[in-house]
Amino acid sequence: MEWTPAGQEPVLYLSPLAVFQNGKAIRGGVPICWPWFGPHPSDPRLPAHGLARTRLWSLIACEDDGASVHLRFELHADEETLALWPHAFEAAVEIRVGRELQISLIRHNPSDAAFTDSSALHTYLRVTDVAEIFLSGLEGAVYDERAAGSPHHGTQQGEVRIDGEMDRIYASSATVTVHDRNRRIHVHKRGSASTVVWNPGAEKAARLGDLPADDFPHFLCIEAANAPGAEVTVGPGGTEVLRTRIVVESP
Repeated sequence: MEWTPAGQEPVLYLSPLAVFQNGKAIRGGVPICWPWFGPHPSDPRLPAHGLARTRLWSLIACEDDGASVHLRFELHADEETLALWPHAFEAAVEIRVGRELQISLIRHNPSDAAFTDSSALHTYLRVTDVAEIFLSGLEGAVYDERAAGSPHHGTQQGEVRIDGEMDRIYASSATVTVHDRNRRIHVHKRGSASTVVWNPGAEKAARLGDLPADDFPHFLCIEAANAPGAEVTVGPGGTEVLRTRIVVESP
């Protein structure tokens, strides 16, 4: 939910109105979207962004090597998950916290039948003012803009700037850099064929009950993802990893 490297300003954004209760997604930090990203592909009654971000994970390990802390959480299939997604699975999230932040979503298939998933590490990055920053690393990438007011497809020309609601899925595995007023935030990815860039803008932010209406300028989500159209198939006995690594560079 929070990460502030020594001597730095906070890097992750956490809404002061975030709700902490079972079954409720937290507005901020790095929610885990899995085993589907966005609406369920065939049943709109099922929860958006899958089941992982609203369930309790078990803390399996915590180690401190003096430079960073390594945490491992696990989530396994049970009767409740099978009612939502009919597949056996063993999922883990490994988090390394130090001068850098590294988060890995590991999905293992213990069954004898393949499953296909989509996923995202829905990282909320704190920024000075979303209207002042720009992003590099996505030049030339094809994207799908899903914002309600202007859905369209396009190819990124030059740097990315935010001038209203943005909800884009880029077909890109490249590192993305946030150029903020006093620092650069590098978002590295692995096992990720998609990059999601999201900010709700003023109108949508006003409708979100767990976000102060005037807080939307202070964060931007840049997500390592495998969005619909870039799903991953995990074969019998197979394991797949989606990883993001965030590095802060001061001027």
